[in-house]
Amino acid sequence: MDEQVTRLVDKAWGRFQQIPEDRRFLIAIGGIPGSGKTTLSQKVATALNARHATLHPETPVTETASVAAFVPMDGYHLTRAQLSAMPDPAHAHARRGAEFTFDGAAFLRLVRALRVPLSSETKPVLAPSFDHAVKDPKPDDIAVLPGHRVVVFEGNYVCLDREPWREAAALMDERWFVDVGFATARRRLVARHVRAGIAADEDDAGRRADENDLVNGEEIVKNRVPVDEVVVSMDDETWRHE
Repeated sequence: MDEQVTRLVDKAWGRFQQIPEDRRFLIAIGGIPGSGKTTLSQKVATALNARHATLHPETPVTETASVAAFVPMDGYHLTRAQLSAMPDPAHAHARRGAEFTFDGAAFLRLVRALRVPLSSETKPVLAPSFDHAVKDPKPDDIAVLPGHRVVVFEGNYVCLDREPWREAAALMDERWFVDVGFATARRRLVARHVRAGIAADEDDAGRRADENDLVNGEEIVKNRVPVDEVVVSMDDETWRHE
């Protein structure tokens, strides 16, 4: 994994150096559930910040001085209350994680806001996170600051060829897709669901993976916009999702 990360960071940094100072450099990293896209996204954002800190030692190492922000798509889950208000609440809750259970329009508004040219008047742009304790989004919990000139997005649908995701993807400077075998993804998902308490045991976790996560995965793979990079997810500990 490290060699892939190094190459991608080198590429992203090189491209970032070419953009005007009043623009942000946006990277979307998509993939199916269990692909390791979150791990990759965090490593890329961390590496970009480390490189910036090395090249600018005069700048204090703080969040406000970071050049890259990491924005996962999880905060755009519809709330449990919104799912309960759907015509078939039981189906909506069972399929939570499917494309229709996300607020794609709100995600597009975020990306558009980050495409507005930077100026002395630029304010922080706020995005939601996902609170796993209450199992719902937490509004305005992630701040993309004016100094965040690189934004790394991650999520199942950031490269989906369907509106409004398609328009959001078109606004990115780089689109990367993490490729993984479904058997590897299933094994990771089963372990994750049991570890997180989402499933009672491995059998329950396997059913959840087969009936929801991997169904979503099929849609993600079959309906993908053109991407700039296909990153192979290695089946080793460095790709293990926490």
